[in-house]
Amino acid sequence: MTSTTSLFSPVETDLRLLSENLKQLVGKRHPILSAAAEHLFGAGGKRLRPAIVLLISRATMLDGEITPRHRRLAEITEMIHTASLVHDDVVDESEVRRGVPTVHSLFGNRIAVLAGDFLFAQSSWYLANLDNLEVVKLLSEVIMDLAAGEIQQGLNRFETSLSIEAYLQKSYSKTASLMANSAKAAGCLSGVSAEMAENLYRYGRHIGLAFQVVDDILDFTGSTEVLGKPAGSDLKSGNLTAPAIFALEEKRYLEVLIEREFSKAGDLEQAIALIDEGMGIERARELATREARSAVEYLADLPPSESRQALIDMADYVLSRLY
Repeated sequence: MTSTTSLFSPVETDLRLLSENLKQLVGKRHPILSAAAEHLFGAGGKRLRPAIVLLISRATMLDGEITPRHRRLAEITEMIHTASLVHDDVVDESEVRRGVPTVHSLFGNRIAVLAGDFLFAQSSWYLANLDNLEVVKLLSEVIMDLAAGEIQQGLNRFETSLSIEAYLQKSYSKTASLMANSAKAAGCLSGVSAEMAENLYRYGRHIGLAFQVVDDILDFTGSTEVLGKPAGSDLKSGNLTAPAIFALEEKRYLEVLIEREFSKAGDLEQAIALIDEGMGIERARELATREARSAVEYLADLPPSESRQALIDMADYVLSRLY
């Protein structure tokens, strides 16, 4: 199993610098925001999104050092991601994230919402200061997608007719859009061709979708310790993901349990058992594998380098989280 430590070795120093910078960028304005920033950026996490930005930056700048703008893009990417998590936790009423208390459980909903807003605003300001209109457009689209994905998820709660296509569109908005657009933005800052920029976008899109499908499988198969939140929490809140959508095709009683919103004792446990028994998890694994393999195909035109190899290995890492 590939670890993030070995996977990110080409950008290990870059990621250390990023972690230090994030706290400084966010925490200067107000003691509460400073405490929230320390809590958020000190809570660990995989740093997958900025790592992808930095790896692409290095893979497309083989003749020279990556620029301060590449580094700032990686920081902006992590700030946008973190802001979305803060708001998600408020909406989902989550008490823990990555095994530690969420911002709203520590500071209250009002501070959490404002902290998320501040992170989005701060990331937009730093984005504008990159002075690259194409990159501004790409990352602004991400912020719109995040909101659209959250709204769509809210509208589709306990919706048993949800198609796998609608699920993938929501997963793109909530997860893959940031990976896809920031990957393309890194290429734009390196001055790659339009075709290469589009390939980098496709890489980020597919790796992001694979990552989200794997996360959704782990919601059924992982332990609370591994997930940092209770297993089955997506299903309980009415957020139907790939394993449940596939299982609904063969386990018709699952529809009854979902439509009554698990209102009777044992409903949720029975629903999870039905999903485990069927082919839902296996079919979701196949979907994640297809997405991860597709991602790698879009790296074919990148010149060989350690960073390119790490981007290829990322596909195996995403899938290895299942085993």
